[in-house]
Amino acid sequence: MNNENLEIEIAKKTILSKILDKNAYERLSRIKIANQIFANQIEAYLINLYQLGRIQQVISDEKFKQMLDLLSEKLLQKQEFKIKRR
Repeated sequence: MNNENLEIEIAKKTILSKILDKNAYERLSRIKIANQIFANQIEAYLINLYQLGRIQQVISDEKFKQMLDLLSEKLLQKQEFKIKRR
């Protein structure tokens, strides 16, 4: 990692630690280990909400699980595809 990427990662961690409680942050860390792409999408979504001012309080683990359910449903819908046979 170069210096710029390191600074971006530190900024992301700082924002996420502000908006997620301890248990929710740990859950995100476990998701990152299991599925890096999904975790990056979640992080981008949360940071975007924070920057838009839509997050007014710390997100609990229960609320975070609800958000994960909604996000995973949306992402799974996008991954559907049809095979046309000739």
